[in-house]
Amino acid sequence: MLVSKISNFQNTNFTQTAPQAEAGKSKEKLVKRAATIGSAIAVGTAYALIAKKQGFSLSPKKIYETPIKDWSIFRLYDKKHPNKKLISLEEKEILTLASSSVVGGFAGGALADDKKNLKAKGREVLNQLLGNVLVPVMCVGGVSRLYDKFKPQILKHVPQIKSSANGFKGKAVKFTNKFLKFTPSIVMTLGGLAAGILIGNKVSNFINDKIYHKKVDRKVRTSDFAPHVDDLSMAITLMADKSPISTAITNTVPLFLCVPGIETGTAVEK
Repeated sequence: MLVSKISNFQNTNFTQTAPQAEAGKSKEKLVKRAATIGSAIAVGTAYALIAKKQGFSLSPKKIYETPIKDWSIFRLYDKKHPNKKLISLEEKEILTLASSSVVGGFAGGALADDKKNLKAKGREVLNQLLGNVLVPVMCVGGVSRLYDKFKPQILKHVPQIKSSANGFKGKAVKFTNKFLKFTPSIVMTLGGLAAGILIGNKVSNFINDKIYHKKVDRKVRTSDFAPHVDDLSMAITLMADKSPISTAITNTVPLFLCVPGIETGTAVEK
């Protein structure tokens, strides 16, 4: 009899928790879908306005008549047509796209999620905008301007390989020397980016702590580097000027900038 009661209790407990777990997973998927859609719509709208401001047409008729490879989001640098218009995403445009992403992701996630997670999403807004975008972008921009100012002095100390040394000849020497010349700028760019993300994370945690009166210790995540694909593009551009590779990477920036919005919209209380 006792065994029978225990068995019934276990079965009842299982039937109560299984649907709850399933409902939780469904809710999580719904919130992520809503945050993704909100972020994508906001980033797409912001990108369209940036493209229009830079001279690309938003006319449906003109877009339809233009080959897909020549749309602003797909257009690559062509050495045969160096003056061909390309989309330019610099500090101001990155901040616009990232802000739009966070607002869209927050709106989508907030509409689909429970109210109890609203404050968590609010804290993530600050973490994303300040910690993962504004401070890192300012650091990278500052380092870039500092490098430009002291470029001649820095390049004086960069070694160069002679054609006769180590068996290197022709193109190999030219490529190696070019790489060595741009190594300081690449190192400084990546250093500025890493420092900016770490500083921004600390600052946003501190401000969130003061606003919400709750200890916030959000760690740096791999996804925090997603908004900075443009910095990789910049590093490649410094090495090889404009190229199909650097412009292809730049064209992926709007896609990666959806990540801050998704992170914001899916944030939950712990």
